[in-house]
Amino acid sequence: MSKDLIFYTNPMSRGRIVRWMLEEIGQPYRTELLDFATTMKAPAYRAINPMGKVPAIRHGDTVVTEGAAICAYLADVFPEAGLAPAPTDRARGAYYRWMFFGAGPVEASTTNKALGFDVQGERQRMAGYGCLDDVLGALEIAVASGPYLLGAKFSAADVYLGSQIGWGMMFGTLEKRPGFEEYYARISSRPAAVRAREIDDALIPPKS
Repeated sequence: MSKDLIFYTNPMSRGRIVRWMLEEIGQPYRTELLDFATTMKAPAYRAINPMGKVPAIRHGDTVVTEGAAICAYLADVFPEAGLAPAPTDRARGAYYRWMFFGAGPVEASTTNKALGFDVQGERQRMAGYGCLDDVLGALEIAVASGPYLLGAKFSAADVYLGSQIGWGMMFGTLEKRPGFEEYYARISSRPAAVRAREIDDALIPPKS
């Protein structure tokens, strides 16, 4: 197994998104498992990610953190996987739009809901996502564009934003709307998605 691509993660984290992406690109990689309370906060890993958070990857001398950035990077560095439109492709705009909609409004609004924080009234102008209802409405438009976010073509944006939709429905931060359920059922049945879940599930320590 190549040591050139190293994946830092915990199987009970957002690293599961990157695991799926790695399985989609089909390149060899090595996994470094980190514990939330110890190794993830240790100096050795903070040299990789000063935030002490996962996921992260090291690809040769390049370090990338943040799930959306990692997915976008891997799609560009391994174009043979066909997971990102070419820079000159008109679909590149929609690709960026939905990838970073997931990293911004979706991440912020669902986290706030999980924490019991609701932006009220005119303060919604201060929040990049406005309100959760607006985010959900935009997501419905996104998944209605076709089988995938870019229409007929599956991309890294589906890995990232699709994962957030699946998690949101699982943990109750997103409503289980029919469009969301149909979309997530479709993308989560991909062979790479199934492999990634099986790998990470097998790495979760048994409950004592």
